[in-house]
Amino acid sequence: MPSMNGARNGENGYVLGFEKPLAKLNRTITELEAEQAGTGRDHHGEIRKLRAQYVTLLKKTYSSLSAWETVQVARHPQRPLAGDYIERIVKDFVELHGDRRFSDDRAIRCGFGRIAAERVAIVAQHKGRDTKEKIECNFGCAHPEGYRKALRVMKLAEKFSLPIVSLIDTPGAYPGVGSEERGVAEAIAVNLREMSRLKTAIVCVVIGEGGSGGALGIGVGDRMAMLQFAYYSVISPEGCAAILWKTGEKAAEAAEALKLTAKHLTALDVVDDVVPEPLGGAHRNPAEAAANVERYIVRTLRELISLGTDTLHQRRHQRWRRMGRVLRLQAVQTGTTS
Repeated sequence: MPSMNGARNGENGYVLGFEKPLAKLNRTITELEAEQAGTGRDHHGEIRKLRAQYVTLLKKTYSSLSAWETVQVARHPQRPLAGDYIERIVKDFVELHGDRRFSDDRAIRCGFGRIAAERVAIVAQHKGRDTKEKIECNFGCAHPEGYRKALRVMKLAEKFSLPIVSLIDTPGAYPGVGSEERGVAEAIAVNLREMSRLKTAIVCVVIGEGGSGGALGIGVGDRMAMLQFAYYSVISPEGCAAILWKTGEKAAEAAEALKLTAKHLTALDVVDDVVPEPLGGAHRNPAEAAANVERYIVRTLRELISLGTDTLHQRRHQRWRRMGRVLRLQAVQTGTTS
């Protein structure tokens, strides 16, 4: 069980709609603690009881999130970003900039460093924390130069026999005019091809949003994992709702239909592993979330590196060829399958 300070950090700022009962209970605890400190009245028993109720309610709430609620958690303003994970788990990080063609895209951070004892190349999508940084990072929506920078660093990793760690967190690649003119679709397609061929281990982890081709552009690897309350989807729920129902108000229904949660995607054989989050989500205890991600990456890298390049390459192709579950229906009248 986490400490109460860790469990209650999520109530200090932005509160999601389904978390309002938790926030109300947290306020009651805070008021009793303040009264006890100010007046000396003994509320220890009541506070202890309310804290136990809080943890019970937190467990119940987060054990039964809907798909749309999971999307909301993945987008939480206080959720750890790629930069936070790099700061916490990557030692001696040296960042590289630019794609050698156009410019440096801040939406994708790339470089070299160490995770535990493993020397690695890092490719990570970063959304930005405050308004200024979000604008600089284009809210995590990369341009083609971002994907070309990522590929440049991944090729360097292959050259020096270093494994690659990809941290995915984007609503999607940027679809603006300049991005399209500079070939964002082609840049993503080239990354898909080249990542499938790289002769080094690749571990991909969806830490927040895994949106469409923007996520796939750095998401081809030997292992695909996602955090417990992240999502990974061909399109955003709002985009899906706009296409199917002509309104974004059906986003919750779209999220359910898209099967975008970790539970859905492991069942569909799209995701290999789910990295557990702290009680109440990564935004409540970023340090524990980072520790969980680090343990997963280190364990997986050591397993993959032990396989050898040829076996690794062969298994990567097999993984992507088998991906997904296909339902085959027998046509009664024609006797054919589809």
